[in-house]
Amino acid sequence: MRSALLAAALALSAAPALSQPIASPKAETIQAAFDIVRTQVRSDGADVVFEVQVRGKAGEIRPKATGQFAGSAVYSYVWPTSLDSAAVGFEAGQGILALAVTFHPDFDDAAGGGVNRHVWHPHWVVLTPDEACGPKALKVRDIPPGAKPKVPPTWPGVPLLIDSPTYPTALRTDTVTVRVPAETIGAVQGVKFDGVTSALKVNANLHAPLLCISDVFDVASGDLSLPGVVR
Repeated sequence: MRSALLAAALALSAAPALSQPIASPKAETIQAAFDIVRTQVRSDGADVVFEVQVRGKAGEIRPKATGQFAGSAVYSYVWPTSLDSAAVGFEAGQGILALAVTFHPDFDDAAGGGVNRHVWHPHWVVLTPDEACGPKALKVRDIPPGAKPKVPPTWPGVPLLIDSPTYPTALRTDTVTVRVPAETIGAVQGVKFDGVTSALKVNANLHAPLLCISDVFDVASGDLSLPGVVR
């Protein structure tokens, strides 16, 4: 699974565009709350709607609190896209821009010092390969000490290319939905996407890489080829 993630990181535009949504077969070997059966990104008036449907109850499984930031876990529902990182306010060409809905009970990363550790909430993240996270693994891109890259206004002040917008987010029965104002990301027709459920882990030593993808539960396309297309 990590090999598929790395391949997508290196060749996002290689796969042909197929019609959406992405249908994914049920897999009894995957926990139902993370077993993707359908993924969609669509325009809806003034919004772009990101949706993922799972076999079980969305958001039912959450990481256990450890009582500390170092070594803690993050669970996520993720839509990797072909959008450039500049679309949401980062520098251009920084990696895979993905929308993620996450839960992490050991720390807060809301913009402006807000509290969000007890709720599922959205982020934009920039993903890049890093062998330090494991063979052919990805991480949320680190900001090196002393660097001052361009970041969105709702960047939470952590040394990562991560954004903490307050988009309307809902987890109802088997579906996770996020409504992103279309004006935030501009034209989306032709943008490619996929769906992923995964776990991330904060480095126990709090050094770069700070936040690695530690486990991939499911990939909607099976190979992260980004077959979905916004029409």
